[in-house]
Amino acid sequence: MPDSPSSSAQAAREALAARLRELRLDAGLAGRDVAAACGWHPAKVSRIEHAKSTPSDDDLRAWCGACGAGEQSDDLIAESRTAESMYVQWRRLQRTGLRRLQESYVPLYERTRHFRVYSSRVVPGVLQTEDYARALLSTIAQFRHVPDDADRAATARVARSQIVYEGRHTFGLLLEEDVLYYQYGDTAAMYAQLGHLLAVMQLASVSVGVIPRTARRSMWGQETFTMFDDARVHVELLTAKVTVTQPSEVAAYARAFRALSEMAVYGAAARALITEAINSLE
Repeated sequence: MPDSPSSSAQAAREALAARLRELRLDAGLAGRDVAAACGWHPAKVSRIEHAKSTPSDDDLRAWCGACGAGEQSDDLIAESRTAESMYVQWRRLQRTGLRRLQESYVPLYERTRHFRVYSSRVVPGVLQTEDYARALLSTIAQFRHVPDDADRAATARVARSQIVYEGRHTFGLLLEEDVLYYQYGDTAAMYAQLGHLLAVMQLASVSVGVIPRTARRSMWGQETFTMFDDARVHVELLTAKVTVTQPSEVAAYARAFRALSEMAVYGAAARALITEAINSLE
């Protein structure tokens, strides 16, 4: 796996810094020349070029202007915003509540053809029932001190998850056995959630694997991650969402998913583990 789940974001920042340095060199300017033209301390130029400081939109316009490359400022601003979106704190994403975030993912879900999800903590979002999702999302809102609109957010999550039944998408879903026992909501909610897992497993487009507690580990547990085709990965940290798009890192997550899937059980064996978890609720 990558050394750091935020390394794609850092790589993007470094690529932007390299472009800015190239602009300066192409213009035949020293760092102090750019600083003087922009009215900055020379140290600011060094920090930007070494990706130690993130330039603002105005900084990028000023840099391009100093280098006689004003026509490139819009592209560089777009590149900078993309880099910053790769590592985003949950509190920033959820500052107005959780429903809007659920709805914002709909276009990505609709255009993705193959989903691969690994979860060590909760039932994957596309398989959550409304009661389970409501309890989980309310817990998240309370911990992160953001508006608790769990009712509407859960409804939006379940509506988004209807793509499971459309037949235009395929899903490879892996969960650790402990997920079946982590309780969100009351006993009735857990009954319904585990029963829903059993039902969805019958769909031809859905593969659900459960990694038994007793499985011999050939891959250590990871943060929850979702792969959208082979184009991007979302990694869920405690405080932030990381978006991975660098091909080498996406490939690393694909390898991790394959290794984790080899430890999982499927079909009757997976249903037996889920049924055992249901029986434990009695």
